[in-house]
Amino acid sequence: MYLLALSFNHKSTLRVEEIAGALAAIAGAALFLGAVTPLARRTGQLFGGLALAAAGVLFVLALRFGIRP
Repeated sequence: MYLLALSFNHKSTLRVEEIAGALAAIAGAALFLGAVTPLARRTGQLFGGLALAAAGVLFVLALRFGIRP
């Protein structure tokens, strides 16, 4: 069993949530551009998927270990 030592204060919780939201917006833009342009389809899906996954992980960490105002 691993001990995950993460603690966020109020400001860092809000910052992580803002980063997660920005990554989700970037993921949406990358997936949109990947769908519109045929040459960037795989690249847009790759970056969109990675950004969406990172946003999800950051959001879960902020909810689990963060401090709510």
